[in-house]
Amino acid sequence: MPEHFIGLMSGTSLDGVDGVLAACTPDATRVIGHAYRPFPPELAAEFLALNSPGAHELHRAALAANALSRLYAEVVDELLRAASLTPGGIRAIGAHGQTVRHRPGEFDGTGYTLQLNNPALLAELSGITVVADFRSRDVAAGGQGAPLVPAFHQAAFGHPGQTVAVLNIGGISNLSVLRDEAVLGFDCGPGNALLDAWCRQHTGRPYDDQGRWGASGQVQPDLLRALLDEPYFRLAPPKSTGRDLFNPDWLAAKLGSYRQLAPVDVQATLTELTAQSCAAEVQRHAGGCTRLIVCGGGALNTQLMTRLQALLPGLEVASSAQAGLPPLQVEAAAFAWLACRALHGETGSLQSVTGARGARVLGAIYPA
Repeated sequence: MPEHFIGLMSGTSLDGVDGVLAACTPDATRVIGHAYRPFPPELAAEFLALNSPGAHELHRAALAANALSRLYAEVVDELLRAASLTPGGIRAIGAHGQTVRHRPGEFDGTGYTLQLNNPALLAELSGITVVADFRSRDVAAGGQGAPLVPAFHQAAFGHPGQTVAVLNIGGISNLSVLRDEAVLGFDCGPGNALLDAWCRQHTGRPYDDQGRWGASGQVQPDLLRALLDEPYFRLAPPKSTGRDLFNPDWLAAKLGSYRQLAPVDVQATLTELTAQSCAAEVQRHAGGCTRLIVCGGGALNTQLMTRLQALLPGLEVASSAQAGLPPLQVEAAAFAWLACRALHGETGSLQSVTGARGARVLGAIYPA
């Protein structure tokens, strides 16, 4: 029988927290409700700063984790009130946390991944069991620890006998290729992270609404070639990335002699960078598919969706809403499902995706 779970996701776009209430079994998820809380500007700025070394960062990270957990608790409360449920009606919360470092496979050969969160505080505030720290076990098993959503994509969007491609465009973009024999999934590169940062810097707006600003500029071919000349794009899966690589400093270094370009033309070129890097991976790894399902904030960027369709003329490029799950709910639903898997002792990772030594049960459990 399905049980009620809550999934919480705050991604690399640094816009805020999406939460869903879902009826879950280890094999299926049905979303019942959705709630959203934007990040206070100062918290978003702190998370961005914590992606790089800085003074008193351990202290600041702990305080930011506490603030995030309180925001999570607000989202949980809104979901419960909207559904007329009490904490006792929820089996668990799956809370991803905020990624500030992602360095798998480095240093001692294992590396690490770090998501700021205080699941113990969230359990206290909500009165609900919390499952958190989903990535670390896969990294410990030699995997990339990311992306974790392909297993959920297979459960939500997979069709026996068909190849289906799912592209999640958050701050970082990731692609899932769903096939009967094996699921493939990996990070393509930047999604909205560079677009949003450039838009904030030059317009004061948090993001380029529907891609209108970028659409009004001109793609600069020389700059685009310089951006695409990033070794990460040539790596074969399994691979994962984050703001450790694709950040404003990376962009500043790539801009070099192109700094005189109009900001709107840089935005147009960054939009094309996301579109071309994603389309190239679809062409390279998703042969045989006829439909690309797009989720995440990038699915709301009309210009980006238009460019993806133009670059992939043989595929139908469609929002995940057309497959039954709105774009901004997909990742939160994935972590509700992963929490369900964890409490039932079921694996949540895929060896074919992360490259770990095997599938693992993901998440640490903090009882109510």
